[in-house]
Amino acid sequence: MAAPTPEPGTQDTGNGQDQQNNNQQNNNQDQQQDQQGQQDQGQQQQDQGQQQQFRRRGNNNNQNPTKSPSASPSPTESDHDEGECADLGPFVEDFVDIRQVGRGQLANPQFGRNGSRGTFVSACGTNGNKHNNPDNFIVAPGVSNGAHHLHDYVGNLTTDGFSTDQSLAAGGTTCRFGDKSTYFWPVLRDRKVDVNTNDQDGNVGQVLRARQVTLQFRGNASSRVVAMPRFLRIITGDAKAATNGGANAKAAWTCTGFQNRITNNKYPLCPRGSQVVRILDFPSCWDGQNTDSANHRTHIVFPGQGGACPQGTKAVPQLRMSLTYSVPQGPSFAVDAFPEQKHNPVTDHADFANVMSDQLMNFVVSCINRGRRC
Repeated sequence: MAAPTPEPGTQDTGNGQDQQNNNQQNNNQDQQQDQQGQQDQGQQQQDQGQQQQFRRRGNNNNQNPTKSPSASPSPTESDHDEGECADLGPFVEDFVDIRQVGRGQLANPQFGRNGSRGTFVSACGTNGNKHNNPDNFIVAPGVSNGAHHLHDYVGNLTTDGFSTDQSLAAGGTTCRFGDKSTYFWPVLRDRKVDVNTNDQDGNVGQVLRARQVTLQFRGNASSRVVAMPRFLRIITGDAKAATNGGANAKAAWTCTGFQNRITNNKYPLCPRGSQVVRILDFPSCWDGQNTDSANHRTHIVFPGQGGACPQGTKAVPQLRMSLTYSVPQGPSFAVDAFPEQKHNPVTDHADFANVMSDQLMNFVVSCINRGRRC
C-alpha cells in the first residue's frame, strides 16, 4: 500500500546538520535573551514589588504544595468566599520569573551512529471544536469525571470515559493523514476570571485554549525505531505528583524565546510578548507485547540516561507534546488538577492512545529511521 504523501517541506537531514543548527539556534537564543534582558530592565524595576513575591522557597526541587495564595477568583465579594477560593492554589511560590531560571536544555541525548534522527508531526489543531470532558478512559475506564479535572482533546472526535478500541477506530479525527489517535491533557485556566466557581473539584477560572499545539514523534538516540502497536496506551507525568513525590513527574515549563531555560516545578512568568510553553515527553521503550499494563507504565518506559532503551524493550517513536499559551500577566494561571494537588505545576501530565492505521504508522517509522522531517 502506498504511504501517505508528506506535506511540502519534508526533507532529509544529514548526520551533523541538526547539531550545527541546534548550536547556532542556542547561540542566537542566548544573544536574544541578553538583549531582551536589557530591554526589560525598566520593566523589572517597575515590577519589583511583585517580583519579591516570586522568590524561591529554599531548594528549587521542592515539589510539595506551598502555602501563600496567589491571585484566585472569588465566587462572591465576601471575604469568606475569597479565602476559600484562595486556598485552592496555586500559590505565589509556585511561580518563577523565567529570566531567573538557569540555562539548561531538556534532556536530549547525543545521537549515535545507529540513532534515528527523523521526526514526524501529526497536525491535529488546537481543540477549536471544544472537545472537553473530565474523563480518562485509560486510567479510569467507564467512569464519568474520572479525572476530576477538565481535559482538552485533539485527534479522535469521540474520546470520553467510555471509549474502547472499537469506538476509537470508528471515530472521526481532527488530524491530517487520517490519524485517529487521541491526544489529551489538563486545561490551563485564567484564575483572574470568575468562571466555574462552583466546580466541585476546585478547578475555577476561564479555560485558556492553546495557541499552538505541536505533536512531534521523534527517534531514539542509539537505535532505529519499530512501529507502535495499534491501540497502545501511554501516559506521561503524574497528576498526583504533589503528594506522591516526583518519581513519575515529567512536567517541563518554559517561555517562547527562552526554551533553553526549563523549570520542572514552577509556573514560568514570561516577559511581555513571550508565551508560556508546556513540554510533555512520553516514554518510548515498549515491552514488545502489551498495549497497556496495570499501572499504565510498566509496558512502556523511558530510555536510560544515555538514550538507549533498557534490555528487553524496543524503541518506538517518542511523542513530544508542546503546548503554547497566551496567559494573563503575573501569577494568575493554573493547570487543572485533583483538589488535593492545589494546582501544583509539578502535576502536569498528558495521555495518548495510538489509533493510526498500520500504513500511517509504517510511514512514521520510515520518516524517523531515514532521518526525514515529515
